[in-house]
Amino acid sequence: MDFTEEQIHRYARHIILPEVGGVGQEKLLGSSALVIGAGGLGSPVILYLAAAGVGTIGVIDDDDVELSNLQRQIIHTTSRIGLPKVDSAARAVADINPDVRLVPIRQRLDKDNARAIFRDFQVVADGSDNFPTRFLVNDACRLEGKTLVSAAILRFDGQLATYKPGGPCYRCIFREAPPEGHVPTCSSAGVLGAIAGTMGAMQATEVLKELLGIGESLAGKLVIYDALAVAFRTVRVPRDPGCPLCGDHPTITDLSGHGSTANVCG
Repeated sequence: MDFTEEQIHRYARHIILPEVGGVGQEKLLGSSALVIGAGGLGSPVILYLAAAGVGTIGVIDDDDVELSNLQRQIIHTTSRIGLPKVDSAARAVADINPDVRLVPIRQRLDKDNARAIFRDFQVVADGSDNFPTRFLVNDACRLEGKTLVSAAILRFDGQLATYKPGGPCYRCIFREAPPEGHVPTCSSAGVLGAIAGTMGAMQATEVLKELLGIGESLAGKLVIYDALAVAFRTVRVPRDPGCPLCGDHPTITDLSGHGSTANVCG
């Protein structure tokens, strides 16, 4: 494609990177990513993907903007309290980059719609804050052959991993969801707002790397961040031959075993 003068100025800092260049920027403009949740993690992911020029960004969230969201969900504003989060996100993206098309999906993700929604996007970024949704996203991505970049935050801690077809999946680390109420959520235990920015920015970086095909993929690894200790730790995650989804003898072949999901964003 021929870049306009405005695009050359907008993406100049990408174009001068040998790893990206004009070819990479063109690839980003023709690429697509789906963000699960326009919340604490989804906010910086959406903003950075839009700024980078990812041509199509899908956002699935069925919630409205609330005052308590604004401590960490930086894509929303006080003036947009009460609006659907996907509409608020669309306004923010339109202000950042007119090259980007945001696809608002104001639905609750479930076993009946997940695979059809995921099918239209190259990479999925999971910013949900509950186990039922994370397992559903993992399983749907694996069944659809989609790369998943997953992040999680709680209190002062964060985790980040990439799951690609053929490699380990989320169930290789966590076989099944813990009983409801056994693991605290951000709403019950709290979260430092800036942690969402730290992990969301890293998550956006990994999505961009996967779309561009550059650098070392995070697939097969789990990054653990402790903000109070200013410490990052990377743990290798091998594929589990006994995994019910991606193992040698999978028993999960569809999404029929999933129940209802909770609100997807924290």
